Amino acid sequence: MILGLRTVIYPTPDLAAGKRWYTEALGVAPYFDAPFYVGFAVGGFELGLVPDGIPGTSGPQALWGVAGIEVAYAALLELGASPLEPITAVGEGIRVAAVTDPFGNRLGLIENPGFDPSRVR
Repeated sequence: MILGLRTVIYPTPDLAAGKRWYTEALGVAPYFDAPFYVGFAVGGFELGLVPDGIPGTSGPQALWGVAGIEVAYAALLELGASPLEPITAVGEGIRVAAVTDPFGNRLGLIENPGFDPSRVR
């Protein structure tokens, strides 16, 4: 029934500011850009921004894969994110962390050496 992660949507009241920040944070421009939705293709998945909704750090918590969590965490803080959860080893070489984006959303990170992208479908 469920095939796997496809899209994570972040409420971003100032869509233009969100588009600028996430373009820099992700290192890619959006592939879809409309007044009601901005979509970024990120490693075979989608990070979407919507202008309605209330940003927050509770609720579903997606984790976005990174190769080097220290570098990614520091780069997001430099771009204006705030620390939310410190880098934490959770076993088997996996480390997680989270920041709050400038709009109030939780942005989770995971460094998982066992992740096999060839299994994504």
